[in-house]
Amino acid sequence: IFCDFGKSFRVVDTNGEQPVSAMVASISKDKEAVVACLEETRHGFEDGDYVTFSEVHGMSEINGCPPMKVKVLGPYTFSVGDTSNFSDYVRGGVATQVKMPKDIKFKPLEVSLEAPEFVMSDFGKMERPAQFHLGFQALHAFREKHGRLPGPWNKEDAAEVVALAKERNASTTAKVDELDEKLISLLAQVSAGSLCPMQAVIGGIAAQELMKACSGKFSPIQQWFYFDALECLPTSGEVSEEDATALLNTRYGAQACVLGAEVQKKLGLQKYFLVGAGAIGCELLKNFAMMGLGAEEGQIYITDMDVIERSNLNRQFLFRPWDVGKLKASTAAAAVKKMNPKVKITAHENRVGPDTEHVYNDDFFEELDGVANALDNVDTRIYMDRRCVYYRKPLLESGTLGTKGNVQVVIPHLTESYSSSQDPPEKSIPICTLKNFPNAIEHTLQWARDEFEGLFKQSAENAVHYLKYVQLFQKDPRFMEKTLKLPGNQPLEVLEGVKQVLVDERPHSFADCVAWARLRFQDQYNNQIRQLLFNFPKDQTTSSGAPFWSGPKRCPHHIEFDPNEPLHMDYVVAAANLRAAMFGLPGSRDRDEVAKLLSRVHVPEFVPRSGVRIAVTDAEAQADTGSTDVDRLSVLQQELPSAASLASLPLTPLEFEKDDDSNFHMDFIVAASNLRAANYDIAPADRHRSKLIAGKIIPAIATTTSLVAGLVCLEMYKLVQGHDKLELFKNGFVNLALPFFGFSEPISAPKQKYYDHEFTLWDRFEVTGELTLKEFISYFKDKHELEITMLSQGVCMLYSFFMPNSKKKERLEQTMTEVVKNVSQKKLEPHVKALVFELCCNDRDGEDVEVPYVRYTLPK
Repeated sequence: IFCDFGKSFRVVDTNGEQPVSAMVASISKDKEAVVACLEETRHGFEDGDYVTFSEVHGMSEINGCPPMKVKVLGPYTFSVGDTSNFSDYVRGGVATQVKMPKDIKFKPLEVSLEAPEFVMSDFGKMERPAQFHLGFQALHAFREKHGRLPGPWNKEDAAEVVALAKERNASTTAKVDELDEKLISLLAQVSAGSLCPMQAVIGGIAAQELMKACSGKFSPIQQWFYFDALECLPTSGEVSEEDATALLNTRYGAQACVLGAEVQKKLGLQKYFLVGAGAIGCELLKNFAMMGLGAEEGQIYITDMDVIERSNLNRQFLFRPWDVGKLKASTAAAAVKKMNPKVKITAHENRVGPDTEHVYNDDFFEELDGVANALDNVDTRIYMDRRCVYYRKPLLESGTLGTKGNVQVVIPHLTESYSSSQDPPEKSIPICTLKNFPNAIEHTLQWARDEFEGLFKQSAENAVHYLKYVQLFQKDPRFMEKTLKLPGNQPLEVLEGVKQVLVDERPHSFADCVAWARLRFQDQYNNQIRQLLFNFPKDQTTSSGAPFWSGPKRCPHHIEFDPNEPLHMDYVVAAANLRAAMFGLPGSRDRDEVAKLLSRVHVPEFVPRSGVRIAVTDAEAQADTGSTDVDRLSVLQQELPSAASLASLPLTPLEFEKDDDSNFHMDFIVAASNLRAANYDIAPADRHRSKLIAGKIIPAIATTTSLVAGLVCLEMYKLVQGHDKLELFKNGFVNLALPFFGFSEPISAPKQKYYDHEFTLWDRFEVTGELTLKEFISYFKDKHELEITMLSQGVCMLYSFFMPNSKKKERLEQTMTEVVKNVSQKKLEPHVKALVFELCCNDRDGEDVEVPYVRYTLPK
């Protein structure tokens, strides 16, 4: 790839990251003012960044100032220039990063050819860009001379290209000390062919560069980028000319020109399981079809339980507007069948997990050649990773986040698994910040999401469970038992919520729903704020004399309801319609009708109460949930309604759905969040940004998705050919915005040892049943010199050295399957062929020792 965007090109956003902001603790009055930030978080600025200030009290001149250049002094401090003529700093303030435009100069092609600048694609191949720079010029010279590219794996043509490269190296100023003749020869021998995954990689990068040229957004490639995946070639290093040309003028001719007809045959026999048919899933499925994966005696299985939504269409390219509402997996399968009718695809609509292990069972996994994940959540990735480790199947793992993408290849007995290393957990928002002290729009949006879940889902679900408990032939007889066993004051909260839904606040008309919404507005945005300020007045100080309302604590103000304020009506209309939907009542979008109903609502006068505890820290909040009012709980159970009073009550918990603009879900979130933001003088968020944050949308763009899917399929070529050396595989991380490309060898599977036996996560003990527990323990003692001290299966403890003797004696005589059934109180499903046991063992010296797990195969 070569980029020339002209003599002067302006980049308006160099990295695509959200501007960083930090809360200010102090600003010195100096020629080189020092800004100190609150100790809770690092400021996140870098030298050379620019910031502007807002909400600073005292030194008001700095608010809205032109962007000031940052010099980082430490993780919590930085300097910004002259404030010596400003007023004294008093309190507060937010420093926000400003994206400054950057002008870049490009060299024209004829100049850049002689003085190239390279963006590295792989820091393990530092010398290759300069070699390829000469090699591609030699290829162009060959084509100009012969009117064609060198023949596939043709040694004579390749030798001529090498000679042309030598000539070019002698005449150019961009010469290399020593020409890599083998590399140039390989380039020539494969140049007539093309691989779909390589096209996806280069196409994705080139398309992003095109958008940079049009928009000025993100940093362009300066100016040359060369990428190779020579590790995909056969380990012998070459393909015979006969094998390479055997499929010429067929569908797979271009691919065979590179890898040979034998590899093409292997691709057709592969059986792969693709989990997910979203953005990456669509790209992978397209690549699979173009590569001919499963096109002979093989098979592709794809599963995704989601349906196509309109918001998917911009990046999930197998779907069209008329597909909205259809299942993703079957629609994607049908689309690629049109591309390559010979590809065999079976589409499922199942969620992968313990609930579908009867579908994706031993028989299913044992016939697979590999698994490709195209998932958008970590939990399912970890689950599929565990299954692949258990069945010893290769796993191709990938993900994207905007312009960022990553690829990981997991190979049995060679590499660590996906679960072996984890990203640090996402930073959670403290409960007290959400409940009483928000200072950012993210806090109010999370609060609004929690409100939605609590008001329209969780409370309704609890009420439905209660209805089953009292009505439907005792279908949920353990509801009360399970509720009373909940920790802290949760039993009280659940039953109070049930009573509110079914008795105290049960609506019988839309007018009741409007009244409920109006009173909810009053409670949340007026009464609770007034109570908070009653407990902690504006002039409140801490025990050290510092202002209570300072730093991250923004002093709120209550809101008086005004039906002429659109945001106030937005809240009431959305909340009332959601309440009506929950109870099966007809709603209304007519604001005039809602306004008439509002005029009849009586809003009680609120008087703040003394003695109300408001937690200031999470520790205080935790302490407040530590006990339950047993007397109130007993009374509450008597107050809950009878079955007769609840006859034919329709009650539907609402599942949050961000993409349906007609269901009032996002209307409620936006209004609830922005009203709370208004309480605390936080800048509101529009619907688009609110949906992005509250819906936890992972940004996906077609360019990154294409690139990542291409990288995955390049690794697949290696797996199909049976490459077995770690250094031939590549994990990758890319960021097209910077641009950055990082590739590394996968991390090898960590080795552990007991006695002289080395093992990795891919190893296990194989035991064939049926044995009694006593025989099982003796087997490990006699065969492996290991004394089992604890034995578990899943969450069930089957045996331990500290178990009461009577229980131990009883279990030792039972078979392993009987012990599992009795302890778990569950039957073994018919599809289960083996059980997994985890062991804690002592060695012959009585020391704890790490050992592999046990795969216990059940008798047929």
